[in-house]
Amino acid sequence: MTLECKICGVTDAEILNFIINHRFPAQYVGFIANYTKSKRFVQTSKLRELIDVDKKKSKFVAVLVKPSEDELEEIKYLNFDYYQVYDCSPDEVKYIKEKYRKKIISAITIENSQDLNNYKDFLPFSEIILFDSKGYEKSMSFNHKLLEDIPSNFKKMIAGNIKIDDILNFKNKEYIIDVSGGLENISGKKSKSKIDKFLNEINKV
Repeated sequence: MTLECKICGVTDAEILNFIINHRFPAQYVGFIANYTKSKRFVQTSKLRELIDVDKKKSKFVAVLVKPSEDELEEIKYLNFDYYQVYDCSPDEVKYIKEKYRKKIISAITIENSQDLNNYKDFLPFSEIILFDSKGYEKSMSFNHKLLEDIPSNFKKMIAGNIKIDDILNFKNKEYIIDVSGGLENISGKKSKSKIDKFLNEINKV
């Protein structure tokens, strides 16, 4: 079993450099590319400069909530490997994948067990399915045990207010653990010490 991770909501170069140059770098690093309600949103002009770096062993992810054509055109030449897409229909996500030739993380927001099966419509054109809460810019959780009966034949990412102390709960599970708020200090900024602890815990598990 391989436990991988994504650190989401990165907004500055110092934190990004810390992550990609860490002894155990995150496999994925996420940037809020169009959702202005989030305190972690990064404007395209800043984003272009921020991610114009050697990614080393990490993959860069543009987090997009119901992106417009103009927003997609604005970021299409940026240094992203994946588009993580919320609130789009399967046909819309398929169109984004085919037009912009990016790997896709389809985000399925979960409130109850009835929401789980929505992933099936996105599987044919998604490299990864993300199971997240309906919190969006808020750090909200959902019952991760709902995923225990989901088949293991596709790549799964899991989010929803995950904390460093929760990592052991995912031992022996082939998930990509997606964390943002759990790595921030009281002021809402990413903490190097928390990131360091998180990456070391992921490696140990």
